[in-house]
Amino acid sequence: MRGLAKRVLCAATLVGLFFTNSNAEKVKDIANVVGVRENQLIGYGLVVGLNGTGDKTTSQFTMQSLANMLESVNVKIDPNDIKSKNVAAVMVTARLPSFARQGDRVDALVSSIGDAKSLEGGTLILTPLSGVDGRIYATTQGAVSIGGKNERGGGINHPLAATIYNGAIIEREVSFDLFSKKDATLSLKTSNFQNALKVQQSINAAFPTAATPVATAIDPRTIKLNRPADVGMVEFLARVEDVELEFTREEKIVIDERTGTIVAGVGVEVGDVVVTHGDITVQISKAPLADDGAVDLGGGLKLNMANNVLSTNNQNPTVANLTRALQRMGAAPKDVISILQTIKRSGAISADLEVI
Repeated sequence: MRGLAKRVLCAATLVGLFFTNSNAEKVKDIANVVGVRENQLIGYGLVVGLNGTGDKTTSQFTMQSLANMLESVNVKIDPNDIKSKNVAAVMVTARLPSFARQGDRVDALVSSIGDAKSLEGGTLILTPLSGVDGRIYATTQGAVSIGGKNERGGGINHPLAATIYNGAIIEREVSFDLFSKKDATLSLKTSNFQNALKVQQSINAAFPTAATPVATAIDPRTIKLNRPADVGMVEFLARVEDVELEFTREEKIVIDERTGTIVAGVGVEVGDVVVTHGDITVQISKAPLADDGAVDLGGGLKLNMANNVLSTNNQNPTVANLTRALQRMGAAPKDVISILQTIKRSGAISADLEVI
């Protein structure tokens, strides 16, 4: 557990370097063009050619599907008479990229839904892939890959999920006439009034000769764009996406309770508070500590092991400091997570806390 606590510390300290208050970003990194998006596709199919690792005969839907498939090639058979274990029923998913054209290829993901042991060495029979509207947008067929050999006594992969690389062929296009449009809409990935205003100002500054402002923020997430008459829409959006601005990121602490991972910015401060959790008690204070019994944790941070007082010489400790101190005190990852959640509820941490 102590080793895992150290890994939690690394996550809180190293990954947090990316959570600074202000960063130079391009518009394409923080916003999406409304309407330019992927679509999800799904289908039901059969993987054949398995070496006895397919669904058992008790999987009635697999046997019925196999009988239906054989009937389509003029072979009629009762599903109850099928004893093969070389077939597996699967769900097939894929992503239809924006502006994909007929004949383009994308990856297909194949996942077992029966009681098969492995999809290794199998071949997916022709499977149509549909969108949420029920229409077929792609078809896929071919040998499935599980990413390596599944060895007895401890596989090196997950044998019930496989991929057909470039195995799905686009059959129907999603119509979106971008060329003739005179306006577009940006949607920020995170709502923020300041960032919406900065995007508006930066885009307008990039088109100083436009007769009217090309960008208008209509809410903290949405920016309306009006294309200048002297440029095409594709060129306009390409230039808009390349505009740089100072983007403000909101401070946030993200906790994954399943893995014990904590991600926080190095500047997220913790106010004065006293925390008691089980046999762990820690007092966070800005008051300077006497050197007697104090352990120097670096960066001006000291921990008095005698009374568990954490001090940073008139500066509030950060979440990274607190995590480091709790690790030195022998706290397990679940204890660190519980303590951070409680401190947040007390109001000693102002940053948002998200548990996933």
